Amino acid sequence: MDNGALVLFSGGQDSATCLAWALERFAHVETLGFDYGQRHRIELACRDRFKAALVRDCPTLAAGLGDDHCLDLAVLGQLSDTALTRTAEIRMREDGLPNTFVPGRNLVFLTFAAALAYRRGLRHIVAGMCETDYSGYPDCRDDTIKAMQVALNLGMERRFVLHTPLMRRDKAATWRLAERLGGQRLVEDILEETHSCYLGDRSERHAWGYGCGTCPACNLRRKGWEEYLGQDTART
Repeated sequence: MDNGALVLFSGGQDSATCLAWALERFAHVETLGFDYGQRHRIELACRDRFKAALVRDCPTLAAGLGDDHCLDLAVLGQLSDTALTRTAEIRMREDGLPNTFVPGRNLVFLTFAAALAYRRGLRHIVAGMCETDYSGYPDCRDDTIKAMQVALNLGMERRFVLHTPLMRRDKAATWRLAERLGGQRLVEDILEETHSCYLGDRSERHAWGYGCGTCPACNLRRKGWEEYLGQDTART
């Protein structure tokens, strides 16, 4: 389906914004989540709630929303010894990467996404990788995604297109994109129904959403929200 897309939808802010981006552009959009034993797997429970809110608050935008898929990739968590798949303090490693880096994660995600898109007849694959506001993960870089597109197309004899609409956007720009796509209703739904905290903490609702407030994911989300509000105030 040339006008159909598969969105890697984790239940977080970035993937929720990517879902809205895809719905604006493609007639039919399906979603894909992964359960790989992540500490913050509470994000998976947010997926259905966010999509329900999207249908309720942005029905025109959500008109093309299709089937949802969730794959069990527990083996990835079993292979990984990281702060996202084990109970461990988040810190920087000696090689300069944070110990939240799950080796091969995005490469595996894109490979399984392409295999599913192949079966579903979907050409476009949308993912939230970003090299502007990120923790240095090598599998989030634009060069990695371009290389994966070439490999998938060669290996599956298809013409998939990998879209990363957030690649050059920081978190403030991501909030602005959500506002442009669905107005304040979409922004509020992302605040209330998505999850980004690495620790899976939803015990406290901050101005920028739920989270522990101290992990790298929370810090990025908070910083982006504050910059978004400041720039919005400056425009008015």
